[in-house]
Amino acid sequence: MTGAQTAGNSTGNTVNTVLGPVPAQELGVAAVHEALLSVFPGAQYGFDVTLDRAEIFETLAGKLKDFRRHGGGTIVDSTGMFHGRDVRLYETLSRTTGVHIVASTGQGPEEMLGGYFLTPQTNPPTPWPAEKFADLFAKEVTEGMVVPRVERRGAAGLVATAATLAGMTATDESLFRGAARAALATGVPVSIRFGNDAVRDLEVVLDEKLPAGRVVVGGLDRRDAVAAGAPFEVAARGAYVALDHVGAEGTGDTEDDTHVTDAERAALVIELVEAGHGDRILLSSNATGVAKGHPANDVAYSAVLTTFVPLLAKQGLGDGDVRRILVDNPRDLLSVR
Repeated sequence: MTGAQTAGNSTGNTVNTVLGPVPAQELGVAAVHEALLSVFPGAQYGFDVTLDRAEIFETLAGKLKDFRRHGGGTIVDSTGMFHGRDVRLYETLSRTTGVHIVASTGQGPEEMLGGYFLTPQTNPPTPWPAEKFADLFAKEVTEGMVVPRVERRGAAGLVATAATLAGMTATDESLFRGAARAALATGVPVSIRFGNDAVRDLEVVLDEKLPAGRVVVGGLDRRDAVAAGAPFEVAARGAYVALDHVGAEGTGDTEDDTHVTDAERAALVIELVEAGHGDRILLSSNATGVAKGHPANDVAYSAVLTTFVPLLAKQGLGDGDVRRILVDNPRDLLSVR
């Protein structure tokens, strides 16, 4: 399996995909925060939930082919270990569609962890230490991702974790620190979804001495993050800024409407570029290909290319900046170093 590589220019590096390492230069346009098969933990046992693998395959293959047809090259499934990740399915999808698929290890936030990871044989129960999470995640990179009770297959290309929305808990902090240590040990990057303070949550990861350029902070097109100036602060620290809800077109008038509109998102991209942060921006839709047990975010994987890039062009963003955001930045992030 792929281990850590020497840091340097990403043109000589590789990226861990479900079909094995590929040269970073071959990724093309990459969407770094998407979901393929997303199963709410426990939904597989629901009497009203069906998991027809042939139907799931056909649906996902159609969406990936659409992505490729519009110029897409790589999809990153950033859902981690326990939300429906199906490595064998992803291998077949990649072979069939020609789209590179990068799968992820990691888990979180605390409320989404199974009991095994919440009550680790101590009295009273205490969070798993960061080192245990680090070992769990690192082995999914160096030895392959676990197919439960059967085998390990393929190296994870990303460590993904998330904090509780109301604010980082002690268990969340262990997850973040464990993710950072796993990244340091293996050379893959870390993706974090913040709780109620993006900059503070990023600092937990950076406290583990992980270079900021190996971290992407997701959800920075949330209204609260934009209002607080978090995208600019995160970029200033050297981490990647993921504006990853392209296609979300709310108005901010409802409690569930937590993200800015595409027009606001495009304006934010322009502001970040003008502030000198063009090499820190990543775009994605947080789309769900197939969802079981929860509502899907039914946005096409191609939405960035078909609707958002034209919007950026209308606002004056040049082809060079567009290529940097869609191709160069994700390539540099995902390269194993």
